Amino acid sequence: MKKLSFSGKKVLVRVDFNVPMNALHEITDDTRIRGALPTIREILDQGGLPILMSHLGRPLKKKNPDGSIDKNTFSLRHLVGHLSKLTDAPVRFAADCIGPLAAEAAAQLQPGEILLLENTRFHEGEEKGDPDMAAALASLGDLYVNDAFGTAHRAHASTAIIASHFSPEQRAFGFLMEAELNNAARTMDHPERPLVAIVGGAKVSDKILLLDHLLDVVDGLIIGGGMAYTFIAAQGGQIGNSLVETERFDLALQLIEKARKKHVQLLLPSDSVIADTFAADARTQVVPSDEIPAEWMGLDIGPEARSAFSALIMEARTILWNGPMGVFEMPAFAKGTLQIATALAEATAKGAFSLVGGGDSVTAVNQMGLADKVSFVSTGGGAMLELLEGKVLPGVAAIKG
Repeated sequence: MKKLSFSGKKVLVRVDFNVPMNALHEITDDTRIRGALPTIREILDQGGLPILMSHLGRPLKKKNPDGSIDKNTFSLRHLVGHLSKLTDAPVRFAADCIGPLAAEAAAQLQPGEILLLENTRFHEGEEKGDPDMAAALASLGDLYVNDAFGTAHRAHASTAIIASHFSPEQRAFGFLMEAELNNAARTMDHPERPLVAIVGGAKVSDKILLLDHLLDVVDGLIIGGGMAYTFIAAQGGQIGNSLVETERFDLALQLIEKARKKHVQLLLPSDSVIADTFAADARTQVVPSDEIPAEWMGLDIGPEARSAFSALIMEARTILWNGPMGVFEMPAFAKGTLQIATALAEATAKGAFSLVGGGDSVTAVNQMGLADKVSFVSTGGGAMLELLEGKVLPGVAAIKG
């Protein structure tokens, strides 16, 4: 972004303002908005005129019974007051992102002001990557900045297709996007070793490509969460009613063998906190992870696993965490995830570089008040996952050209 001169220019900025709101349309987590503030402020400070584009939810997937779009629930209008407060700048709002309303609002924009366009996903052309919609959006500005890492894995009109309307000298990554890419590269492409990855979550099938790619680059791999039981069962372990993907047994065994051949230290939970039902008030006990009784299910890693996982984390110089160790939303099954987050913070304090990438693990460090104790917390769930899998993101490729 430093290569662009913003003075007097209208700057189209793709941000990710897909924030959660309650029934009163009050923002319950403004992390994504705050993430875009440095880019917005830089444009304002240089005398540029920021025109912000974003989506909010999936309005076309949740239409009213009569087929109409619920434009109130999914309107970015609800963000105007909070954005103005955070930026200390007047925020104009356009009731559409393309067409006469958007063009008029862009024409009236004055230096020192911000224009927020209405939800790009009110138009089918957004998710279809429609070139006409991309052209209409591009006509509103002189420069284009993509700061929406959370949607960089989508080839949408406002995230990728639009970039072709701007020369390489007229487009750039925003500060947030740049930080996401640089920190991912620091973790995967040129890490300080040992590099340890912690992967959790429910299903192996959701993380196949990630696990396979990680085994080519890491020194240690920790697998927790529901997916661990597929690996344990594939080796003949008794896992009771724990989550399992029997159709992934062969894959699990292949990944275990790959780890052996690559000399990657692979850790599965030696013990588990198990429950007799999937409920916060269920009866619990701790047993070896391969000796779970029938009718019981593993919902968290046990104390031995927590200790072993933490010890490997403390030896690392670079750490990647993607996915929780258990059903951390229930206090009875949150200790494993909390221990991993704590170990991550302690290792970081001792000089390790730590990246928390995507989804529930980000929620976990935020809930546990440890987000500022790790090196970098990604704002992108699916985007970070695909980047860590080694994929090229359309929103990134479009800027690089």
